[in-house]
Amino acid sequence: MHMERAGGRELYLYDTLTRQIQPVKVSDGKRVRIYCCGPTVYRDAHVGNLRTFLLSDLVTRTLNFNGFEVDLVQNITDVGHMSEDFEEDKMIAQSKSEKRDPFEIARDYEARFHKDCAKLAITRARLYPRASECIELMIEFISKLLEMKMAYQGSDGSIYFNAETAIDYGALSGNKLKALKPGHRFEYEEAGAKHFHADWALWKAAGNRKEMIWQTPWGAGFPGWHIECSAMSLKYLNNHVDLHIGGIDLRFPHHENERAQSNPMVGGEAVSLWLHGEHLLFEGRKMSKSSGNVVLIKDLIERGIDPLALRFCFMENRYRSQMDLSWDSLKAAHNFLARIRKTYSATLSSDPKVTVQVSEFIDSIVEDFLNDLDTPKAMLKIRTLERLEMSAGEKRAIFEKLEVLLGLDLLSQRPMRALPDAASKLLKARIAARAAKDFELSDSLRDQLTEFGILIQDTANGQEWSWSIDL
Repeated sequence: MHMERAGGRELYLYDTLTRQIQPVKVSDGKRVRIYCCGPTVYRDAHVGNLRTFLLSDLVTRTLNFNGFEVDLVQNITDVGHMSEDFEEDKMIAQSKSEKRDPFEIARDYEARFHKDCAKLAITRARLYPRASECIELMIEFISKLLEMKMAYQGSDGSIYFNAETAIDYGALSGNKLKALKPGHRFEYEEAGAKHFHADWALWKAAGNRKEMIWQTPWGAGFPGWHIECSAMSLKYLNNHVDLHIGGIDLRFPHHENERAQSNPMVGGEAVSLWLHGEHLLFEGRKMSKSSGNVVLIKDLIERGIDPLALRFCFMENRYRSQMDLSWDSLKAAHNFLARIRKTYSATLSSDPKVTVQVSEFIDSIVEDFLNDLDTPKAMLKIRTLERLEMSAGEKRAIFEKLEVLLGLDLLSQRPMRALPDAASKLLKARIAARAAKDFELSDSLRDQLTEFGILIQDTANGQEWSWSIDL
């Protein structure tokens, strides 16, 4: 069934499978069942990872705001994750690097992940199942695939999914089986152990591996990367996922393979809608350890930047568009949040007042969210709150109604640095100079304001100012 509420409004999102904007469905008539691919806990989540995790929060807040219950499950990958950059499990590789037990490392980074999410006001999932604690689920799942003749044991003892048995493989990513080349870097080259080069490992035989291995009916080993999400999502969301969320980098092979494994278990589409967030660049480059531009939440804090400034920057960009983040944009967002909180504080002497204008403003923001999370459009409206021609009571009502949707801590009464009288006079003088088209004087006044630590931005709506960083 489709979601309905007063006014008949629905949340529409871009479905990667159909390449169309689709309404989110509540298939059991009770709550929206959401599965979000979580972190591989061998290192801190960087801001690019966090952009994807924020996506599930934006969806959850939008649904909750519109009166719907959400059942969100997010996995914790602490075993079995092998990708093109690693010839061994990422957890094992980090264990060797840090000379610590891999499970100790996993628990540390998992805790740090939750703390970083809290700093971004990301809604907690109902459940965070760990891959290492769901081995029995995976064994049961693989056993069923073997019974269905969709999986087999290779000559190396590992269990593989037979890709050629998958109906419409490639529909999610656009990759066709026959076009995939042998030795694709996302999978091991099994030296002839597989029947078909595009098959993938559901369970890997232990071989020489001594850590993070489990006993199974097929011998000792460890799970492949893709199987955990299939097993967990169907188990913990009662055999159907209304909305599956992840970064665009997971579309292939992870989600393509997950879909191929999960659909046979339910006799149809196990996922109603696939939602993917796009890549994040930092100052024009892909974020990577080799480039030395990996940015963590702690890096923002060390620079005196409110982590919620990152949330605001993310919301100023559409989730399915590639985004280029910078320190300048983070600083500007930090200062805007400081100003807008001051705007709210100035309304506290008045009682909240809900008028037609207030309701229309709030409804327009909600509609932006419902329209494929058009948060950039919504944030443009939030920026007008500073100078909106409304009473203090009306503005207070807007802030207090929207905070639960936005998650920007707008109701916080953090002190903002006072503007010196001399700086205030310079700002007024510059407005006058701009009006008189005396741009030489205007530039001179800008330079003087810089000495006060004040940044000036000329916009279509006039002059705006902010502290270089307001602490």
